Amino acid sequence: MAKQFMKGNEALGEAAVRAGVRFFSGYPITPQSELPEYLSWRLDEVGGTFVQGESEVAAINMVYGAAATGVLAMTGSSSPGISLKSEGISYLAACNLPAIIVNMQRGGPGLGSIQPAQQDYWQATKASGHGGFKMIVLAPNTIQEAVDLMQIAPDLAYRDRNPVLFLMDGCLGTMYEEVELPEFRELPESPCTSWSIGYNGEQRNGRLLTPILPEPGLEKKNISDWARVKRWEEEDVRVEEYLVEDAEWIIVSYGISSRVAKECINRLREEGVKIGMIRPITLFPFPKKSIDRLDYSRVKGIIDIEMSIPSQMREDIELQVARRCPVYEYGRSGGILLDDETTLENIKKIIGGEQ
Repeated sequence: MAKQFMKGNEALGEAAVRAGVRFFSGYPITPQSELPEYLSWRLDEVGGTFVQGESEVAAINMVYGAAATGVLAMTGSSSPGISLKSEGISYLAACNLPAIIVNMQRGGPGLGSIQPAQQDYWQATKASGHGGFKMIVLAPNTIQEAVDLMQIAPDLAYRDRNPVLFLMDGCLGTMYEEVELPEFRELPESPCTSWSIGYNGEQRNGRLLTPILPEPGLEKKNISDWARVKRWEEEDVRVEEYLVEDAEWIIVSYGISSRVAKECINRLREEGVKIGMIRPITLFPFPKKSIDRLDYSRVKGIIDIEMSIPSQMREDIELQVARRCPVYEYGRSGGILLDDETTLENIKKIIGGEQ
């Protein structure tokens, strides 16, 4: 198809419709408000349903109910809004219900700033809600990549019967880029499946919306869920490795920050610096093997670059590096963006031993 010039939030919404999303419930919050605004009329055109809840809590529980019927349901928010949705996300995971969740991050903590940030990495990958559950976390760095990942997100959600999280930021949500949209996915006549609750309220196979399991049953579920996580680590890691073959310095960065990092790498390469990048596309499962297989007899250091102070991804990097080389960090936070020149200057300081 021909490319179109689209805003990130709107392109993501259109990609979701074409991927099969037919229910969206959310609540306006900068910088993701254009996502529900777009879907408020677009879903109606394809026979879907849009509901603006009276709050984030209401919105996630509407997604919870819709997902239980087998419909591909989705919600979106930004940082503090996702915190309010965390209990409902945990209930989706508890009931093995597929859904797609978008977090277009802004500065924090608390109400914070309406400007873009990357300060929700810990929340997304460590504790999106109570109970120790995990989700596949996708972190595109272009609008096109977000559109492409949206086409596989339903397959992941339904395969695992588990929520899938897009962790993006306000830059990607509100900027414009050329995108090529996919064709519409062919949908089944009825979304009901063997595990869903029918539209008439009939419980299929004794399924309950809010199961209360005895302790042995709950532990059995936890064991099964952990086995699924180990499978993700073997089969579902997505990562870009850029100029790492001869690199003496490695940047690890994701999302919009990785675009700044790549520009710095290209300029440093022109100056003769052997530097490359590992870019996690799945933040969870984290690309552990990409860090493990680096040649630590050659690599002098790893630099974590993200729009967060402290750098939250650094903990996962350090666990995999296991003290085989130093790990450094550079970032901005609270809605202050990275820029090419200042980032390049700080990378040079690290390489030169000034930091």
